[in-house]
Amino acid sequence: MRKLQELRGRPRDLSLGIAIGVFVGITPTIPLHTVLAVALAVALRGSKLAAALGVWVANPLTIPIFYYGSYRLGSFVLGMPELTLPTTYSVFSLMKLGGNVTVAMLHGGVLLGILPAVLAYFLTYKFTSSPRFQREPSTTAEDTVDPGE
Repeated sequence: MRKLQELRGRPRDLSLGIAIGVFVGITPTIPLHTVLAVALAVALRGSKLAAALGVWVANPLTIPIFYYGSYRLGSFVLGMPELTLPTTYSVFSLMKLGGNVTVAMLHGGVLLGILPAVLAYFLTYKFTSSPRFQREPSTTAEDTVDPGE
């Protein structure tokens, strides 16, 4: 919340940036999260910094949950059978297994990311539109100088 407060911009832009970041953070695109989020923020005219901040919804604690959920939802939606490991390990059997898992995870990740992104948009919009967010940060004693000194 503090990092979001430090960002400047219209509530719509900040909210869209956070929503984009959350959406991308849930998808199984981990090496490209920030790049994808910033590119989408540019394309959709959201805050690039807020998008980069939003991808941090994906962290070492949440990524296993997101990836497992993405695979399960994607394989369900695509009507894929349960994953079974091949009995003979060859390059071709592993490549086929990887392709099926990747397709299922991408489909599931996109579907899984929609609701949290929408919620993130509205919560961020409410937060950034509040008078408390709009006012300037208060100064501390170190920031003020007594005119008599």
